[in-house]
Amino acid sequence: MLDDREKMIALGREVVAIESGAVATLRNRIDVRFAEACRLIMHCEGRVVVTGMGKSGHIGGKIAATLASTGTPAFFVHPGEASHGDLGMITPGDLVMALSNSGETAEVVTILPLLKRMDIPLIALTGNPDSTLAREAGVHLDVGVEKEACPLDLAPTASTTAALVMGDALAIALLQARGFTPEDFALSHPGGSLGKRLLLRVRDLMHSGERLPIVREDDRLREALIEITAKGLGMTAVTDTMGKLSGVFTDGDLRRCFDARHDLNEARVAEVMTHGGIRIEQDQLAAEAVKLMDEKMINGLLVVDNDDRLVGALNMHDLLRAGVV
Repeated sequence: MLDDREKMIALGREVVAIESGAVATLRNRIDVRFAEACRLIMHCEGRVVVTGMGKSGHIGGKIAATLASTGTPAFFVHPGEASHGDLGMITPGDLVMALSNSGETAEVVTILPLLKRMDIPLIALTGNPDSTLAREAGVHLDVGVEKEACPLDLAPTASTTAALVMGDALAIALLQARGFTPEDFALSHPGGSLGKRLLLRVRDLMHSGERLPIVREDDRLREALIEITAKGLGMTAVTDTMGKLSGVFTDGDLRRCFDARHDLNEARVAEVMTHGGIRIEQDQLAAEAVKLMDEKMINGLLVVDNDDRLVGALNMHDLLRAGVV
């Protein structure tokens, strides 16, 4: 059994070495042809349509998804289905990126005359520069490998890895050329944690209106306790007699009241409140609220507008529920 384990470990390491070597070889192939492929895609007025059969198709689907999420509109079309109606998904102004290790995949080669008739630019990723697909392409990117990681040299392994990495290289080069920002990325990932951190603003999560806990400085502690309990934020904003924000009264302030043996029925909020309080503006990112709470080691924030007027309140539970934390 030990010998079997050693053989598995050795084989696994060999696979990684072979595929790492295939990827390393690509470095010297990032040349003027790569730059020309990027230029064609940058000037494409439509979408990048990625196609490929079998394992190349799976890689093509991933490349299309990566392009689409980094600022280059793209989608995948199965070449077999393209010959039976789906070619209608490709329209003037689009660009086709075709993947085939041999460069002779029948389903891909079949649609080449139709692409030429429609004057669709073609970028090919193959392992054979002399293949039909490579010759017909406006730009050919060589993703050939010396051998597959498969001991039988049959299952696409190193070749698909190389194609995937070349696709990533194109996507990232285009991302940089377009000036794509984290905010742009978030717009196409609104449901992900990154999207929430970059898109959600404090105003989207804060408690306002009747949900906002407020007491006045001359209110008794008992009234502040009722307001905190009713609104469920573990704190309440405090205003002066003119209605201007003057501070906050929190669960922590309440505990200190008990330690100091204040009479809840007689003591006034002004005597025990935290003057000023930590505030955040409503237009700031919710992620900034998380950072501020962590730095100050607090669980709640008062929310103000640009004129420092109270407009809401926010606590850590709101951020947790929204998935920002």
